Amino acid sequence: AQSGTSLKAFEDELGAQPPLGFFDPLGLVADGDQEKFDRLRYVEIKHGRICMLGVVGYLVNKAGIFLPGDIDLSGTKFSDIGSGFAAVSNIPSAGLAQLVLFVGALELGFMKDIEGTGNEFVGDFRNGFIDYGWDSFDEETKLNKRAIELNQGRAAQMGLLGLMVHDQLGNVDQFFPGN
Repeated sequence: AQSGTSLKAFEDELGAQPPLGFFDPLGLVADGDQEKFDRLRYVEIKHGRICMLGVVGYLVNKAGIFLPGDIDLSGTKFSDIGSGFAAVSNIPSAGLAQLVLFVGALELGFMKDIEGTGNEFVGDFRNGFIDYGWDSFDEETKLNKRAIELNQGRAAQMGLLGLMVHDQLGNVDQFFPGN
């Protein structure tokens, strides 16, 4: 059981919202460590964003939409790869190496908070470069949009996990029209 003090430390944080409120069943921040909480929030936001893209990509591929052209020099088309778990084993090794290098470059060089660049919150990857109109919003609107992003990211993480489970069970096609 968590102590009342640790629950109170984060019960008013963004994301501690109905219906669960502050939810930490494993006690990961039971010690009330703000730095640890911020790191976990950063990871949650990042994984939520990646899963939002993943769900869309999964659905787009299941709908039969693929990038045009070839994934490698031997003529393997993106449409030949397929979707879901089966796609991973169909990617040529050169294509898989490109994916790993690209994701590694994003992880190490781009998708991170850079201190001293005016970032407003954990997970603010603008890093002083791009605004997209964010600064024109009032504080209440910003908090609302951040809460929406957290909820959508959480839903996407569960949604992608569900798609992966049903893909392995072999019944994911039942969720798509025309199948």
